[in-house]
Amino acid sequence: MASAKQKKAARANVRKAQKAAADQTTITNLPKETRTALGKQGAAVAGRKCTGGSKPRTRAELYAIARHRDLPGRSAMGRDELARRLGVS
Repeated sequence: MASAKQKKAARANVRKAQKAAADQTTITNLPKETRTALGKQGAAVAGRKCTGGSKPRTRAELYAIARHRDLPGRSAMGRDELARRLGVS
């Protein structure tokens, strides 16, 4: 059984956590114009990542090339490192 002091501390902790959660700045709490601008910016970045013609873009495609070239350590590499080691953009 919890003592009165423990119950009081628990209530204070709950109130503190609720206030922190309400004050938290998330994208849903931002103005609509800001959310729209962030969405457009994210879409532009995604579009730039996908440009480049017929060059491999995904990690899976780069991994297939690395496997064909028998590149050591390829399974532990990320997309950027695979591209760098293969000399592909």
